[in-house]
Amino acid sequence: MYKDLSNYRDKYLKGILIEKNLSKNPFDLFTKWFEDLEKYGNERENNAMSLSTVSEKNIPTTRVVLLKQFSVNGFVFYTNYDSRKGKHINNNPNVCISFYWSSMERQVIINGKVSKISEIESDKYFNSRPKSSQLGAIISNQSEIIPSRKYLENKLKKININNILTRPSNWGGYILKPELFEFWQGRDSRLHDRIIYSKSKTQWIKKRLSP
Repeated sequence: MYKDLSNYRDKYLKGILIEKNLSKNPFDLFTKWFEDLEKYGNERENNAMSLSTVSEKNIPTTRVVLLKQFSVNGFVFYTNYDSRKGKHINNNPNVCISFYWSSMERQVIINGKVSKISEIESDKYFNSRPKSSQLGAIISNQSEIIPSRKYLENKLKKININNILTRPSNWGGYILKPELFEFWQGRDSRLHDRIIYSKSKTQWIKKRLSP
């Protein structure tokens, strides 16, 4: 199989990143970009992000997950702690998340360490989910090999959906505390704007990268 993609071309003309116009705090810029996306963007899921983890054999895996909260404290997502990503994180908490918002010609890459949020916070979020999503978390032993789709459907039939559902102890939230941000704004002639914020002991240090 062979397919030549060299003629895939596009121009990037929707924005600029100039240092003097940017906040000293990367969380402020991320918030502004997210609010811009909500107002002017055209993504299916604004909060979809790629999460990269590394196995104990240093083999990377990237998958798309959904960001559920963000603040100056960090970025929160939820998963099964026994999943492949959960096992990776338990072995190595250094991860990378990235957002690509094509309708705004913007990308954000964030490196940092993750840790579990409190059980109270995980319970609160779990209880806010639709019952179908709660059932999915209860039924799925995420990342384990299963014999068939029918196996999942049979597990679903055995649960009384009229009962109050309880969060599984192996399902909950992680928070990523950033150590580095990169903001990427597409520009003409592939001379994109790339601004990084790296964390020091007392402040964020802002620098420009060559595209």
